[in-house]
Amino acid sequence: MAPLAEASGSALWHPFADMATLGGGAVRIVRGSGSTVYDDRGRPYLDATAGLWYCNVGHGRHELAEAAAQQMRTLAGFHTFEAYSNPPADELSLRLADLAPVVGGRVFLTAGGGSDAVDTAAKLARAYWAAVGRPDKRYILSRASAYHGMNAYGTSLGGIPANLEAYGSLIGEVDRVAWDDPEALATTIDRLGPERVAAFFCEPVLGAGGVLLPPPGYLQRVQAICRSSSVLFVADEVITGFARLGAWFGSTRTGLEPDLLVCAKGLTSGYLPLGAVIASQAVASPFWEGAGGLVFRHGYTYSGHPTSCAVALANLAILEREDLAGRARMLEPVLTAALAPLAELEVVATVRSGLGLLAGIEIEADRLREDPGLLGRLVLAARARGVVTRGLAGRALQVSPPLVITEEEIGRMADLLHQVLAEAG
Repeated sequence: MAPLAEASGSALWHPFADMATLGGGAVRIVRGSGSTVYDDRGRPYLDATAGLWYCNVGHGRHELAEAAAQQMRTLAGFHTFEAYSNPPADELSLRLADLAPVVGGRVFLTAGGGSDAVDTAAKLARAYWAAVGRPDKRYILSRASAYHGMNAYGTSLGGIPANLEAYGSLIGEVDRVAWDDPEALATTIDRLGPERVAAFFCEPVLGAGGVLLPPPGYLQRVQAICRSSSVLFVADEVITGFARLGAWFGSTRTGLEPDLLVCAKGLTSGYLPLGAVIASQAVASPFWEGAGGLVFRHGYTYSGHPTSCAVALANLAILEREDLAGRARMLEPVLTAALAPLAELEVVATVRSGLGLLAGIEIEADRLREDPGLLGRLVLAARARGVVTRGLAGRALQVSPPLVITEEEIGRMADLLHQVLAEAG
């Protein structure tokens, strides 16, 4: 083992971590149950983040482990390239097509998480316009404060500057608009020319950008702008899908009908990696119909992985059987009421909540300018009290617990966060 690894006790390079200062300070999580995870010293932590927004059915679901084991005993893995398929992939694609608010949905299963799915959707948007004889429609638009994963397309489309500044321009012909102004989208499409714009990527709620809820009427207006300009409307539901917002998809809750819907995370509740792009019949038709020989030359070794698909099916069964979408709607006002007192604290600018089990605690901008390390210390202080949260976009704290969290746990989580924030002054 190299000396550097010896000093830290691990050779693991942590995503989004300052490895020069982490040293041996990593928290080793060894098990989980419901809304609680435990470190290797046996200490419990309320998981206010559901992992990375994904553990919708909660930790420690043996049913999902059994689904994986049973599938592995039969067929652990096989690719879905060209003529090959497998029963779990077929069943899952039909299930997703039925659940999603996408007309005549066709489902492209990806290998990993939302980053793979975003890249798939972006490439498919450009491929679609080329297939219908409009190859100049290549520009892809997104929003300020957006997060669309960390593959090449997602990095370029993201609206959090710190995630892009080290890499330069990875993908050309992309542009961003204000996150809350639909007319900014219309203006940008007019400036570039509708004949050059392929798609607009839009999270129903901006997650990693700080949990920014859409202004009233915003989502309906941008979808209408896209329709009138022949621009594909792409709903990035990596965070908001699978009951997080109190419906199977955020698009369902907010009355959207996307041309492409991107999902991952809650699809398996994070028990195995899997993502999907659900395309409308209109977008899929050049590749599915006729004898033109058009091929979407894209895919991953583990696309439609049978074990991941089996776990996804078992996860969807739990979500449906326990009506976790209904539970998210029921707990929505509970979470809002529990977090409301935090807005009265001096260090807090505002608390954003009220759409599913999702909230962001915005820290005062002046305090962050005066003390750039404040947000990180708040995260550490919360963990010291037994609550796992994260800093978002350098200015907010994440609250997105598993959908199985109890009212008592919500109250305790809010009380502990109140203590942390009150002590910060």
